Amino acid sequence: MTAFRTTGPVGEPVTLAEAKAHLRVQHDSEDELVSGLIRAAREEVEAATGLALMAQTWRKVLDALPRDRTVRLAPHPVREVLSVTVFGEDGEGSVVDPAGYVVDAVSRPARVHFRTPLAPTASLNGIEIDFVAGHGEAATDVPDLLKRAVLILVAHWYEFRGVHGARDQPVSYPAGYERLIAPFKRRRVE
Repeated sequence: MTAFRTTGPVGEPVTLAEAKAHLRVQHDSEDELVSGLIRAAREEVEAATGLALMAQTWRKVLDALPRDRTVRLAPHPVREVLSVTVFGEDGEGSVVDPAGYVVDAVSRPARVHFRTPLAPTASLNGIEIDFVAGHGEAATDVPDLLKRAVLILVAHWYEFRGVHGARDQPVSYPAGYERLIAPFKRRRVE
C-alpha cells in the first residue's frame, strides 16, 4: 500500500506577510527565501504529525483489499473520498459505485470499508483510492497551534540559514516546537 500526494495545497497556513511580521523583516529582498521556508515548515509539521494542514489531493494504491475489506487512509483529516478505481489486467479502470463502500472520516486514520470484495485482475496496483485530506481550503481552518509551529520553524531556520548548508537542513528544531505539535501527533491506545 502506497499513498502519495497528487495535488498540493493551493495556499499555505501562514502567509508571507504573517511570516515577515513574525521575523520582523520589512524588506522584500528575501521574500522567495521566506516563502520557501514557509512551505518547508508546513511539510515538516505535516510529516511530524501525520496531518495535512491545507486541503490537498492524495491517492492510495493497493494490490488488493485487506481481508477485512477496510482500507486505512492517511494523512488525516480526510475530508472526502473522490473515487475508487479498480484496474483489470489490460490496464482498463472501472470506477466503484460509492454505494459499495462506507467512509469513516472521523477515525484516525480514516477508513473506507467495502461492502463487497473488489476483484482487481491487475496483479500490482489494482486499486486506487483518490481522496482529499486537510483541515480546509483557508488558513483560518488550520488549528492555531500548528500555525504557530510553522512560524517558529520558519523563524528558527531563517535565523540559522547561513550557519549550515542546504544539505544539512534541518539542523535543529527550536525550543517549544515539539510541545506545539504534541497534541496533534497520533498516539496508539492499547
